[in-house]
Amino acid sequence: MILKYISTNYISCRFVERKSYEGERTGKEKTKPEEESSEVKKTIDDFGAINNAFDFRSNIQYLTIIGSIEGHSVLPPQDKTTKYENIIPQLVAVEENKHIKGLLTILNTVGGDVEAGLAIAELTATLTKPTVSLVLGGGHSIGIPLATASKYSFIAESATMTMHPIRMTGLIIGAQQTYEYFQRMQDRVVDFIVRTSNADKDTVNRYMNATGNMANDVGTILYGKEAVEIGLIDQVGGLKDALDKLKSMIDELE
Repeated sequence: MILKYISTNYISCRFVERKSYEGERTGKEKTKPEEESSEVKKTIDDFGAINNAFDFRSNIQYLTIIGSIEGHSVLPPQDKTTKYENIIPQLVAVEENKHIKGLLTILNTVGGDVEAGLAIAELTATLTKPTVSLVLGGGHSIGIPLATASKYSFIAESATMTMHPIRMTGLIIGAQQTYEYFQRMQDRVVDFIVRTSNADKDTVNRYMNATGNMANDVGTILYGKEAVEIGLIDQVGGLKDALDKLKSMIDELE
């Protein structure tokens, strides 16, 4: 028993010594660029935002909206999501920070929670600074108000936008009041789109309630040029176009 205790204690001491030595060596070898790179990666992982990455300085804030817009309930871990509790503080910071002159929002979203999406869209629409949005891949469902919320919007030629009526999952009471609530929710979305784009209300409602476009759903899939033709999006373009437009808007204010 005595030998066993001495042996165990000796091994523990050696382990502590080795751990301490490795800690000191790691501390010496760790360089500042590595620490900065780690911070950048953490920011991207946590918020989907690049904040002065790799010593890059800019007066434009870049915001990405991807996957599903998460509402008051947490979505499954395998889903890629945009969380409004992360986006809203960033938008407030854009308005308050005097060093930020404009906002570029890049979207590739399938839609999601209506109220969370409208909250982000309303906040974007009420920013006093120049804002530009760029739809890449898709800007579906509630992603449409998020795209039109900016003062000027772009869509990639290969991107699509799906317009469809409000949907709800879970228990639904089959009463007249439920359908009236659905209609009022729908009106909130339509009114916002009409207010922040060049599309008229009749056109938006017609495309949202179309029955001949999708085989198993109600609504319409709009491709890049089609979204521009009906006034939903301002222009077909890419990153260069979006940045050039935003910089020109900033220059006009200065």
